[in-house]
Amino acid sequence: MSVFTPVSHAELHEFLRAYDLGELLGFQGIGEGVENTNYFVDTAEGRWVLTLFERLERSELPFYLGLMEHLAQRGFPCPLPVQRRAGGVLAELKGKPAALVQRLHGESVLFPTLAQCEAVGRVLGELHVLAASYRGRSANPRGAAWRRATAQALLPHVEPAARALIEEELAAQARLELAALPQGVIHADLFKDNVLFVEERLSGVIDFYYACNDALLYDLAVTVNDWCAEPDGRLNGARAQALIAAYRSRREPDAGETAAWPLTLRAAALRFYLSRLYDWTFPRAGDLVHIKDPEPYRRILEHHRRGVPPLA
Repeated sequence: MSVFTPVSHAELHEFLRAYDLGELLGFQGIGEGVENTNYFVDTAEGRWVLTLFERLERSELPFYLGLMEHLAQRGFPCPLPVQRRAGGVLAELKGKPAALVQRLHGESVLFPTLAQCEAVGRVLGELHVLAASYRGRSANPRGAAWRRATAQALLPHVEPAARALIEEELAAQARLELAALPQGVIHADLFKDNVLFVEERLSGVIDFYYACNDALLYDLAVTVNDWCAEPDGRLNGARAQALIAAYRSRREPDAGETAAWPLTLRAAALRFYLSRLYDWTFPRAGDLVHIKDPEPYRRILEHHRRGVPPLA
């Protein structure tokens, strides 16, 4: 989440006239993340998050907003999009597609406990089960083709060591067939800053704007990489075991997924190494823009290349 498009009090006041949310009390830009413009918005009727979509096309957004509605209506702890008076949840502000969603209680954690890792594994398994009945479809925009194209754009601009790592890993990833593994709707970005807790209780999962249809195992790998990696890139065994065991209590990976686990962990690490390296190399203009350091994911990827514990 970042602020690429400034919004004034008068502009937001006018925007909110399309909703039954009462008087605007205050708003504040959110300076985390790298994709969309986000604000916390307080009105007489509650607290909300406003998103202006900077890259996604209007035609793409019903998938994400519909998924959140689908999950929230089934008891999943994610924000429910707010309906406009005229109907629908998709609006426009400053020439950009926009939407309001509920602001959930809780805070993200930097140093998760074992209980919090268990809660994340369990909620990820629940997401995969509940989303199986969602009829929307959206291909992964950051899948294998994106990884190859982004790598080619980066290679002329990075240091020799980074170039060698990327080229070698792309060659290794040619052996991985994620499309042959069980598929479904995935969050694809279940990082620590996208999960909220009230003490040890998981209170919310947010930021579904990378959600897509892809291998369920890939979603687990993305999550394990963020929640269980140490600063040097190795996985913390206790946290990884807690998260994976809790996930398996909701959904059991099959034999093919177990065999594909090492390369899938590497694919997930490569995806975030490339995206962060790209943003670092080609920064975007914007107010309160947060660019994430690619080095942690380089260390994770290099550690995975030396070997990882089996999924089982």
